[in-house]
Amino acid sequence: MKAMKMKLESSLITLLCFISLAFLPSFVSPQSCKKTCGDQLIRYPFGSGPGCGDPRFQKYITCNQQKLSMTTHTGSYPVNAIDYDNQVIYIQDPTMSTCSSTHSSKGFGLDWDAPFVFHDDNVFALLDCSTSSSPLYKSSSLFNGGNSSEIPLCDNEGAPFCSLLYSCPEISTLNLPISTCCVYTPVDLGPVFKIDLQRLQCTSYTAVYSFNGQQSNPESWNYGVALKYRFNVNNDYPRECSTCERSNGVCGYTGFFNSFICSCITGVNTTTDCYFEAYWSNGIRLNPPQIGIWLIISLVWLLIWAVRPCAFCRSVDANPKYKVN
Repeated sequence: MKAMKMKLESSLITLLCFISLAFLPSFVSPQSCKKTCGDQLIRYPFGSGPGCGDPRFQKYITCNQQKLSMTTHTGSYPVNAIDYDNQVIYIQDPTMSTCSSTHSSKGFGLDWDAPFVFHDDNVFALLDCSTSSSPLYKSSSLFNGGNSSEIPLCDNEGAPFCSLLYSCPEISTLNLPISTCCVYTPVDLGPVFKIDLQRLQCTSYTAVYSFNGQQSNPESWNYGVALKYRFNVNNDYPRECSTCERSNGVCGYTGFFNSFICSCITGVNTTTDCYFEAYWSNGIRLNPPQIGIWLIISLVWLLIWAVRPCAFCRSVDANPKYKVN
């Protein structure tokens, strides 16, 4: 009988340990992940620093001196805004020409493995291109270090866009013929995802991601580059990250395998969420699932103590004078 009780007690203790390990948050080394960069909100998949957000986006979107920027092999560009609902990021190239200013530029490009694609609403216009020697005006050419590839040709329907663009005071002062303006869409940038102005023999470029409801007024257009991003192959928002954010945490990663962590406001990080951290530090109530977990753990402890012999019974068994011959 005693052996059976000890075996049952051992089984219940093992069950309690399993439940505790399965449901209680595991704590990892502290790291501070913030929800903002300057006045801009930061949410998954982007992060405020190393170990924050999604590791695939870490090297492209960074927060330096409270300013959010995107970096590619062609340069670093300020992030104007992020539309988290539609998964679109808007960036600005300081060397890009607009209706209010003109600049010489090297162009813009995306890294081939970057988790971004050009938004369909983008319109690119290359300015001051050589009509005699630029590969834009040829049917085909050698491109990208000798690889034979089709060069994106100018859009024949882009003349109205160029005419409106050349009505801008800054661009009109250049006295460039409209024939040197080449319009095409980002999906035709070619296999290198890049506007190489030196290779294309153009002086500058401009990009518009929205006409702002005023197609005939270039001074009101939204200049910049709009990029779409995806969370993963299926484009599903990670469930653990959603739970983390609901608990007032920030999604991040750690370790060699970039395992998920939830960064809490006090600097404590867990592998689940910040509900426990908030409960202990701020007195916030646990959510219903966690209340259920605590009830299960409490029940297991009660069962353990129920099968354990009481202290008096143990003393009786140990005292010879209480034994019945």
